[in-house]
Amino acid sequence: MARRPEPDPTTWWARYGHRLEGPPVTNPAQPPAEAAAPAVPEAPRPELPRSEAPRGNPGAAAADLREDAMLRARPDRPRTGWRRALYDVTGGRVNPGPSDAEELRSGLLTRVRAPLAGAHRVAVMSVKGGVGKTTVAACLGQALAEHRGDRAVVLDANPDAGTLADRLTGDSRITVRELLNDLDSVGTWTDVSRYTSLAGRLQILASEQDPASGEAFSRDEYERVVDLLGRFFNIIITDSGTGMVHSTMQGTLARADSVVVVGAPTVDGAGRASKTLDWLVAHGHGDLVRDAVVVLSCDRRSAEVDAARIREHFAQRVRGVVEVPHDPHLATGGRVDPARLRPATADAFLELGALVADAFDVRRRD
Repeated sequence: MARRPEPDPTTWWARYGHRLEGPPVTNPAQPPAEAAAPAVPEAPRPELPRSEAPRGNPGAAAADLREDAMLRARPDRPRTGWRRALYDVTGGRVNPGPSDAEELRSGLLTRVRAPLAGAHRVAVMSVKGGVGKTTVAACLGQALAEHRGDRAVVLDANPDAGTLADRLTGDSRITVRELLNDLDSVGTWTDVSRYTSLAGRLQILASEQDPASGEAFSRDEYERVVDLLGRFFNIIITDSGTGMVHSTMQGTLARADSVVVVGAPTVDGAGRASKTLDWLVAHGHGDLVRDAVVVLSCDRRSAEVDAARIREHFAQRVRGVVEVPHDPHLATGGRVDPARLRPATADAFLELGALVADAFDVRRRD
């Protein structure tokens, strides 16, 4: 069978192009060998629109193509009050957005969850007892542990049989003394967890409970314990004993990255808190004072005391001041249950956690 001649590419469009774009332009019966009429030029195709890009920096537009830039802005879903009720009833078609209080809380949570490189050690202290130091340490630890994804532990360094474990778990059978005795054999997270108790997501290391043992541990022992905890925990909160001159306090200040000084809006409570700051400055800890947070525990207050003047005094000396309102649940002195705190109290401790977390600047870490 004879092979059919190959089509001439110079005449193919003139012969067969009508099948795609219109009537034939030549006689299809014309022999392939003959010259064809001149080819009809192809009509120009419309140019597709091109997106504009900044001149001189072609990659800038791609860098700006983020999810938040592509999606239309919508108000966040309200979670409380009439705003949430209206949102639920209308199936989300009417969204009034969160209230100012919800926006404030969301901002505090963002600050509490600030990234942290390494371990950060917080010392909660007061030169005067009875102002709520242990309560502040416990609630600060819970606020940070419950709203972050890393590990937090609170250490009772009170040399006089501290009550931190009693306020959080009621379990003080295993203390820091047992950990010290076995310190050389502790090498894993499982090993450490044998000496702590758990309240929610917060780990607690109890202090020595035997009154006959004297000081719970010396400066050297405290530093060894804190160095060990720093291998397994991101946040280490120390509930210091009252007073400033005992051995453990020296170790606490030597290892502290930030301090929380607890006082009260009363003449003696505010005066003692101010003297605590004076003592720290006099002993070479001025950097800790400038970055400190003062907590005013308002269990005791009087209309005769100018609370605003007290707050102003501390605001000029430290980085932040938090007022914790009176709370019937905390006033019992029993075990602390975050679910039973009044909203204003929970918000105050969340604000305290945010102020502490503001110091978690990764650029400042060793």
